Amino acid sequence: MSVRNRLRPWNRILVNMALDGALAALAAPIARWLADPGGGLLHPLWFLAGGAITLLVGGVPFRVQQQYWRFSGVADLLGIAGGSVASAGLFALLLLGTGFRLPSVTFPIIHALTLLVLLGGLRIVYRLSQGGFAPGGLFAGRAGTQRVLLLGADQAADLFIRAVRRERATPLRVTGLLARGRHQPGRRIHGVPILGTLRDIDQVLDRLEARGKRPDGLVVTDPDLRGADLAAVIRAADRLNITVGRVPDPTALSPAARVELRPVAIEELLNRPPVSLDKSGMASLVAGRRVLVTGAGGTIGAELARQLAALQPETLILLDHGEFALWQIDLELGERHPALERRSVVADIRDSARLRALFDSLRPELVFHAAALKHVPIVEANPSEGMLTNIVGTRQVADAAQAAGALAMVLISTDKAVNPSSLMGASKRAAEMYCQALDVAGPPDGSGMRCVTVRFGNVLGSTGSVVPLFRRQLERGGPLTVTHPDMQRYFMTVPEAVSLVLQASALGSAPHPEAGAVDLGRNGSIFVLDMGQPVKIVDLARQMIRLAGLRPDHDVQIRFTGLRPGEKLFEELFHGSEAPLPTGHPGLLIATPRVADRVQVGTALDGIEADCRAGRIDRALAKLNQLVPEFAHNPDGLVPEPERTAP
Repeated sequence: MSVRNRLRPWNRILVNMALDGALAALAAPIARWLADPGGGLLHPLWFLAGGAITLLVGGVPFRVQQQYWRFSGVADLLGIAGGSVASAGLFALLLLGTGFRLPSVTFPIIHALTLLVLLGGLRIVYRLSQGGFAPGGLFAGRAGTQRVLLLGADQAADLFIRAVRRERATPLRVTGLLARGRHQPGRRIHGVPILGTLRDIDQVLDRLEARGKRPDGLVVTDPDLRGADLAAVIRAADRLNITVGRVPDPTALSPAARVELRPVAIEELLNRPPVSLDKSGMASLVAGRRVLVTGAGGTIGAELARQLAALQPETLILLDHGEFALWQIDLELGERHPALERRSVVADIRDSARLRALFDSLRPELVFHAAALKHVPIVEANPSEGMLTNIVGTRQVADAAQAAGALAMVLISTDKAVNPSSLMGASKRAAEMYCQALDVAGPPDGSGMRCVTVRFGNVLGSTGSVVPLFRRQLERGGPLTVTHPDMQRYFMTVPEAVSLVLQASALGSAPHPEAGAVDLGRNGSIFVLDMGQPVKIVDLARQMIRLAGLRPDHDVQIRFTGLRPGEKLFEELFHGSEAPLPTGHPGLLIATPRVADRVQVGTALDGIEADCRAGRIDRALAKLNQLVPEFAHNPDGLVPEPERTAP
């Protein structure tokens, strides 16, 4: 570092000392005159030097000379008050020590107050000139100014207002706030009025619109504003063509950072209230055990690995067929949990000999089976690969886990397995059936491996899902492609789905049911995640366009492309004969078992495997239809007439 750069901080401090000294020199005669108007201003003349010197000395313990004037706050004013009192005390002692009488008994108090007014006042004036404490900021009338309304009157709002007023280059001007609490409206934060509650957003916006003061944007500062409440805000803003953003992380509001809003994520609109999880039950299932995750490089598998790693297993074994995806999650876990023992294994779940050798050597106690082919049109185009992976691969993982003495295997299934119209859905239903039959066939005393199946719908942001597709299409300016205006799907965030998978695993593997819970026993029950209400894909597309600050059908078009092979308009979580039962845990339900005999299912799977390996796809599909009679294959993506008018 150059000498010049090292001296820069001291240059600033010397400037502060010069300014404060000049003000203190001025304060001494003013205080003398206020205390004794008949005694004159400059008598004796050395009051000027004495006032400056005593402040510089008295201000040292309070670091007055080191203050950053542009960011002056309450703590700085308290420091000035302390320095003023110390300086006034030293000055009074100086007078008495040199034989001068005090102008009045109250002179030290008057002197301290004078110093406080001059020193503090100059700092306030400077900060106001920098866009500091001024009510409404200094952006009014400036070209390009954007008026924003804050949603949330909390600490984040306080930090945001401070950051906006501190940054001179920002075009934002905070003109009002909406609070969650009913007792907050009418009050002010840094001079900005709280105009109402979030429930009043439509009325407040209409009132501002009528006065010609409609905000250009809404800024969400409340971190808990999500789900339905946030969706209502988006609708209110969309009605008046107002953009919505969210404040950055609090660390991004530091004095050195620029104020940059981030868009509201679609996950925040669909997010439900957090579910209370049995963390102790999940930890007792995983802690100290050897855990294996298949498909560890995929969206669900990787999140499973993350959450399992936090539960302190003895060893975490990551198995995937894709080298790059496996390397990514292994690298991430190594950075987050360096002390965790990990094994990365490249293997194909369709390779029975490889699986048996791996399981025999690694001896996993818990197996989470997330590996599968899940993309409906791709499985339709590659039927043998889909059946070999989803059906045969699942069977081989389950058999290898049982042979290695695993305590439990957890199958990750899908809502597409219910009344399937796609080969992917039917193959996952066949996998469910085998795991159910394997669970039922175990010893009735609960010993031996448990097979737990967990079924849920789409997860936001997963590989190949619609949300990343819409984001890419938005970046290109559109259009957004939706297969059908009536298409609906269940959605859940990835962390939420995986947390509930672990919760279901803990319940399904427990030797005894909790009080008031359903007795799971060895009955092949399927856990089903409570996915809430289904969402129309076209509504999701419109929301994403609005969140990007654009208008659907005006700035960005939505184009309907028709159903793809294997797709259906509506997914279901339960078959008609699978009446849902509560588990005693929020977010988790149980499908009443529909269980087939293990020998019967095994024989059917043997035939499907043989036909797939021999290239006899039609015969394999016929056997799959016999095994899953509700399989209504829709290879051409046709919309049945009764569904065209579905709500």
